[in-house]
Amino acid sequence: MNASSESARANRLAIEGGTPVRTAPLPWELPGAHWIGEEERELVDRVVKAQSPFRFYGPDPQHMVETLEKEWRERFGHRHALAVSSGTAALSIALSALQVGPGDEVLIAGYMWVSCVSAIVRCGAIPRLVDIDATFCMDPDDLEAKINPRSRVILLVHMSGAPGHVRRIAEIAKKHGLGLIEDCAQAAGASQDGTPVGRFGDIATFSFQLNKNMTSGDGGMIVSDDDELFRRIVALHDLGYARNAAGRLDTSDESCQLWGMGARMSDLAGAMALAQSRKLSQITGAMRQAKWKIREALSDIPDLTFRTVADPAGDSGPFMITTFSDAETCTRFVEALRAEGIRGPEGSLSCLTMREWGLHWYFNIPSLTNKRSNSRDGFPWTHPANAFASEISYDRGNLPVCDDLHDRSALLTIASKLTGDDVDDIILAHRKVANGLFNR
Repeated sequence: MNASSESARANRLAIEGGTPVRTAPLPWELPGAHWIGEEERELVDRVVKAQSPFRFYGPDPQHMVETLEKEWRERFGHRHALAVSSGTAALSIALSALQVGPGDEVLIAGYMWVSCVSAIVRCGAIPRLVDIDATFCMDPDDLEAKINPRSRVILLVHMSGAPGHVRRIAEIAKKHGLGLIEDCAQAAGASQDGTPVGRFGDIATFSFQLNKNMTSGDGGMIVSDDDELFRRIVALHDLGYARNAAGRLDTSDESCQLWGMGARMSDLAGAMALAQSRKLSQITGAMRQAKWKIREALSDIPDLTFRTVADPAGDSGPFMITTFSDAETCTRFVEALRAEGIRGPEGSLSCLTMREWGLHWYFNIPSLTNKRSNSRDGFPWTHPANAFASEISYDRGNLPVCDDLHDRSALLTIASKLTGDDVDDIILAHRKVANGLFNR
């Protein structure tokens, strides 16, 4: 093959028989997992050697969870912080702390995660869907239009690593006397205009599951600045009661005689989370730097539209979202990127269309669209106080912007250990595919 033929083959899209930009897979999209090392091992080993994995008492407590909570408060400025067993449990605890139940509506955007809707339904309330906008987070105009006498709480999810119109939504919540829960599961370490996520609402929740910015395998955090709310949160996460100074249950406090969820974080998970939390700024800094280098390098391609991020400096960086003119173009672009080697190891979800993003979209959650129940009587849909829910549909077509962005958007995960060569390959592949598809 002569030089001209080799050049032509190199410039031809790999999906059409050309030479791919790269053949090695990109790193897994698990941000905190790449940073697990000796620091985590040392703290976990201390707990094991002390034979004291329970956070409240034991032969030689190491106070890992307690230290994690203390450092979290100090780092992000919260008055109270409580580590729990998962982000999903944190959501249920937050809703119960605000006394949400039958007859109440919780407003939530149609782009979220199944755990958010699950927590609403399990507490007996009804989800009220709100559309999104170019931030891929809740649209404040649609939110305000859907507030009604049954509205009790706004569950604001900071999707894909960055908050949307969080300040305006906090103002709307205050104006209408609604509780505001920030779900920061995908945005630990993010901020907006210098204020960390979790500081805008009444309660905020975080997740430390494996896919998140920092990880303890499973785990989470609940924060609040309200003393009375936090008393309920602590009791609810445990067995429904307060604990005394010795870590034993105190059933005498009438304000904390509740029904607990047994969602305590163990000191083993606390050790992992503590070590990871000390690396969080490095993890998010690496992702943010790589992501915005890629975005800036591709900013002159008119056919690529990027998600609106209100404050790039506060973006935690784990995802880059692009939007195309139509669904067909989006699919062709993503398939061509994968052929160029922009993909992760087998089993990872590093480069995909939003149509492959499953339970993040309201109409892809069959238990929601079919109004399923965990109980024989169909609760909460059949509860007399929720009779209004019979008129609510969760089928596709209820949120026009959400539906549209689902069809013609794509997502690239930004691994926390991308090398300079990885970043260059991602940029080159995007430019090559754009040139091959858009300039014909």
